[in-house]
Amino acid sequence: MATVLHLQGEVLVGPEDVRPDAWVVGGRLTFERPTAAGSDVQTLRGWVLPGLVDAHCHVGLDAHGAVDDATSEKQALADRDAGTLLIRDAGSPADTRWVDERDDLPKIIRAGRHIARTRRYIRNFAHEIEPDQLVERVRLEARAGDGWVKLVGDWIDRDTGDLSPCWPVDVLTDAIAAAHEEGARVTAHCFGEASLYDFAAAGTDCIEHATGLEPETIAQFAEQQIAIVPTLVNIATFPAIAEPAREKFPDYHRRMIALHDRRYATIAAAREAGIPIYLGTDAGGSLRHGLVADEAHELTRAGLTATEALYAATWGARAWLGRPGLEEGADADLVVYTADPRREIRALSAPAHVVLRGAEV
Repeated sequence: MATVLHLQGEVLVGPEDVRPDAWVVGGRLTFERPTAAGSDVQTLRGWVLPGLVDAHCHVGLDAHGAVDDATSEKQALADRDAGTLLIRDAGSPADTRWVDERDDLPKIIRAGRHIARTRRYIRNFAHEIEPDQLVERVRLEARAGDGWVKLVGDWIDRDTGDLSPCWPVDVLTDAIAAAHEEGARVTAHCFGEASLYDFAAAGTDCIEHATGLEPETIAQFAEQQIAIVPTLVNIATFPAIAEPAREKFPDYHRRMIALHDRRYATIAAAREAGIPIYLGTDAGGSLRHGLVADEAHELTRAGLTATEALYAATWGARAWLGRPGLEEGADADLVVYTADPRREIRALSAPAHVVLRGAEV
């Protein structure tokens, strides 16, 4: 008979729900001791969490655009080995549907390809269009993805020399309504302050980075329960991103440095206001994959408790994305640690066992 895994120690079903035991039988999680005789039982001891979630990750993308399948595989394996078993791929020009056929690779929820204003984003990343094309392109990407659409909400405008919103708010409102009609949620890349007012008014579901949050938009996001994915490991690179623009675009340079300098205070204020926060690394553009533990630590530097950071990476993120955690009968996607990550968040950097679809990988 197939190997049965016995999970023993502290099975963290939720922040307040801790079980002493669970089992993996036929690739599924159960809290009932199996009765089948003759089973080969392997015991895994430690602190058991649902597979980690990277809610802003780009499998199939590097700094130059789409990558081949072999490179995509290496990216997905790096995430998996770090404990990330569920990815919300926040925009990719590569076709990664083949990953779904691989039992040893993380599960991916796709947002189609980025949608950006013409010449207002990184070359080779996005569909680059004008506002009169936005609604139709959103409908197409909603159908191509897995329930998400990714917009580029702001970027440097070389005419103004600073970050500027990419879309008129009336067109943006129609586009988000179109996504919702197609059954998709909308998220957007937003660094600066101005674009956040427009996206809140237009009814977005989520914002990536959200470095430009300020008191008024914090209040709006909290009231509307617009989620944010801060990607603090990416925000740490703002000084390097801004430096080449110091002389030619000084306003942009100053803004990026200011957004970087107040990043922890911004996320702390969002947390205090009750804005939903989820973990994402932005791996796959210029950042390497497998940074989920680093991002969890960054969230604690921004004022989240270790348990809140875990919620952003596990229980809460899975519920937000509509995927199960450690639930009876669910696929056994889980990670086992030898130390309690609720006491020391850096424990996430050293998974002892990674179990995906019931098999230890």
